[in-house]
Parts: sequence; structure tokens; C-alpha cells
Amino acid sequence: MPPTAPSPATGHTDPLVALADRCVQCGLCLPACPTYGLARIESESPRGRIALAKAWAVGTIEPSDSGETHLDQCLGCRSCEAVCPAGVQYGQLLVLARTRQRQRRLPGWQQRWIEGLAARPHLLASLLGLYRHARGWLPARLRRLPPPPPAPRGNSRSGRPHAAIALFSGCVARPYEAGLRKGLLDCLAALGIEVGEPAAQTCCGSLHAHAGNDTAAAALAGRNRVAFAGAETVLTLASGCHESLAQSLAGDARVVDAIDFLEAQTSARAGSLRWRRCDERIALHLPCTQRNVVRSVASLRRLLAQVPGLQVIELDRGLGCCGAAGTQMLTDTQRADEFRSPLLQQLHESGATRLLSANVGCRLHLAAGTAIPVQHPLEFLAGLVEQTSSSAPAIAPG
Repeated sequence: MPPTAPSPATGHTDPLVALADRCVQCGLCLPACPTYGLARIESESPRGRIALAKAWAVGTIEPSDSGETHLDQCLGCRSCEAVCPAGVQYGQLLVLARTRQRQRRLPGWQQRWIEGLAARPHLLASLLGLYRHARGWLPARLRRLPPPPPAPRGNSRSGRPHAAIALFSGCVARPYEAGLRKGLLDCLAALGIEVGEPAAQTCCGSLHAHAGNDTAAAALAGRNRVAFAGAETVLTLASGCHESLAQSLAGDARVVDAIDFLEAQTSARAGSLRWRRCDERIALHLPCTQRNVVRSVASLRRLLAQVPGLQVIELDRGLGCCGAAGTQMLTDTQRADEFRSPLLQQLHESGATRLLSANVGCRLHLAAGTAIPVQHPLEFLAGLVEQTSSSAPAIAPG
């Protein structure tokens, strides 16, 4: 996290206070905040949480159980940042506040267990493989995730261990996104672009950082810096992983959303990838991290617009967040389902036969509540490739 200058209002050198002092308490963030929309109380708004975190930092009030709960329930969607006229860096402030919160009290066993598994992607993948076979016999409360798909059949494609352009696979996404990674690599190979997949890469550390576990997040960042050494560009497939990985590799490699990258390359080489006609109505969910952090929505819309016959309905009902919020879909299931419900209702009323979402956590949360297939947009597009130019020369990343 970059250093924060002393607050111009108070001269305070505490970075959390300096971030909080940028808030002018205008309240423009309130209509954008999902948790405020649900609860309609100030302490469930960004403005309220900023005031609370600052009061704790300067010692005006003592931390309380109710205050800790309000901090816990922030979804970290950062929709407040998108509308803030003062440029408050709420994401940084939230991470700092939760890091201090973790020093006051440890999170529950479930959160700590999830963090431990995410930091061990190979073990996590093995356990999820067992979960796929045993899920039908488990009680409903233990079936919060959809089953991972079987490994792709036919000729599998995996990237070389090292290349100038590399692909980040993450932790929980490894078993869930094997088909997506193959599809993306097929599309890029058709454009003459070689992509590496370093075997030593690990979790991005986002869920650790957002839970205040800065020690684990820093350790994972160090492992990824070593794993991606030599790469010039690293592609991400999960919008929720993007920022943490970009911070980890800052100064070493450029981190690019794979949606932005593929759209730029297809635009630079018009006609090199052609999409088969698809007379289908699909629903598009735009994750908070894609809208507010990565900002690859425009590229995604352009890619989908290239598919002949495709009808796209963007899901916009509800409070602006699906409720997955990293681990909250597992640790606070009732609230997570409250945020998800309007989106699923809109999905089922839309007549769409498929749902697309660019973040793995959102897809898992949404897929657990519907029988409609849920995919990453690039996996869907890879299945529609009609004609490719396999002899296309390599394109330098732009």
C-alpha cells in the first residue's frame, strides 16, 4: 500500500486518519452503497464506517461489538469510490481498518480456515475434487458452492511455464476455471500469442488483505513476485483478484484484465477471430470489482457486440452487489442471499438461457442459486470461435 501523506486538515500522520480526513461527509456515497440500501442506517454506510474507523484511531470512542459488526458487513464493493467527489480511497481505508480490527480480535474459525486453504491452492483443488463427488450426500448448509466441473475433454492446452505474457490462475479458480483457461489460451494462440502459466503462482491474497490479514497477504504477494519473474504482462481472469495481483507485481509486470487484452488484440487484428452466430438471450452480471476497480466493462460489451444474433440483458436489479463479497457468501450466508435474490429473480424473469459474470466469486455465488448455466464471458466466447488464423504472427502487447 502506498504511503499516505499527513492529513491537510489535522496534520495527523496516522495513514488511516489521513485517508478518513479526505471525506467531506457530503453523503453522495449513501445511494451507491448496498449495505446502506439494505439497512438504511448511517453506520452501514461508507460515511458512517469512515467516521467510526477514524474515531477508533484517534481514541474518541472505544471499539464495540456493534461497531465491529458494521465494519464486518461492508462488502468492499467500492461503489462509493466511483461517486465520491473528494476522491476518498475507501478501499485502502477499509483494509487498514480491518487490519487493526484483526489486532483487536481474531475472525471466526471459518474465515481463518478459508484463508488457510486459499493460501494452499493445490490442497484446495484436491478438496474441491472430493467435494464434487460427495456434494450430493452433503446437507444443504454444506452445499454453498456449485460442484467444480470435470477437467476439459479432448486436447487440453496449457501455457508454457515461462513467457513474456503470463496467465494468473488464482486459488479457488484453478479447479473451476480449467475450461476457461483453455478457451482463452486457444483464442490467444490463434492470434499468435504465446502465454505462460507459472506453476509456482499462488493465491492473490485479496481475501486475506480484505480480512485484515496483512502478514499472509504480503507472503502471498512475495511468492507471486517470484513466480512471475520475467513476465512483462500478466493476464487476470477474475476481477476480484486483479488489484491485489497488480499491487504485488507493481514495477515488475503490467497486470491486465484478460477481457481488455483480448478485445485490444482482436481490434488490432480485425477478422483474425470470428464468432459463430448465436441466437441466444444471455444475462450479463457486471461484478463490483469489474465496474469499480478493473473497469473492463466497455471492452466486454464490445466483445459481446461482435457475436451475430446475440441478445444481452444486463442484470441491474437490487442494491448493486450480488453479496458474494469474497468470503461473505460462506460466512454470512443470510445477508449474502438477500443481496443475491433480486438478481436471480431478474435472471429468471428475463428468459435468458445463460448467465455471464467476470468474477469467480460472483459466479460461484450466483450459480449456487440457479440451475441456469453460469460462465465467464471469455469461456462463452471461446466456445463461439468459428474461424481462426492459426498462422497469425505474434502481436506485441499494447
